[in-house]
Amino acid sequence: MPEPAASPAIRVLLVDDHPVYRDGLAVLLRSIDGLDVVGTAADGLEAVAAADADSPDVIVMDVQMPRMDGIEATRRITAKHPAVGIIVLTMSEADETVFDAMRAGARGYLLKGSGQDDISRAIRAVAGGDAIFGPRIAARVAEFFARPPVAADPVAFPQLTGREREILELVASGRSNGDIAEHLFLSPKTVRNNVSNIFTKLQVSGRAEAVIAARDAGLGRRADEPGSSSTRDR
Repeated sequence: MPEPAASPAIRVLLVDDHPVYRDGLAVLLRSIDGLDVVGTAADGLEAVAAADADSPDVIVMDVQMPRMDGIEATRRITAKHPAVGIIVLTMSEADETVFDAMRAGARGYLLKGSGQDDISRAIRAVAGGDAIFGPRIAARVAEFFARPPVAADPVAFPQLTGREREILELVASGRSNGDIAEHLFLSPKTVRNNVSNIFTKLQVSGRAEAVIAARDAGLGRRADEPGSSSTRDR
């Protein structure tokens, strides 16, 4: 009997703004039978374009990147290519980042530092239509859904990612980009890119209009303003 035809290799796109990590991961995945790294991208904008050009089955996506972050890129790609499986591979295990990724359409979430077997297993699972999370992330997701339901306060600016809301809060408090970068341990370029994304999503022309919109929503009161937590606690 003729041997059954081998399954086609899973086409993988890698997205990360750190070239050493991105190139190293590409070498690692190319060494695994059944995986074909068809392209790489250095930020979310390149990822959106590469999803069109390279027809990947699975995208391994970082979160914090210049020009466009991984959450927004995931949202755009899954809206246009719903069959593409996206695995977020990041340093952040914050609940807000995990659930932002899930809401954007990611079907996997792993922490950087995951081993070769974990990453390849996740790629195969997502390519097959499953959702997969690293052990620590899966435990946090399970814990979240095990909590008793509480009445949710309406979230200001739901179109923003968690990181963008955090930065908008600091902008509205009068912080400069340099102060924000130092406070959040981010590069100034990353802060600038996030601020630009905020302006676009809020449809404002600049910092002053963004501050007004944020203050109207109750964000970013200075410590010496009436109604701020610091004033109330005195």
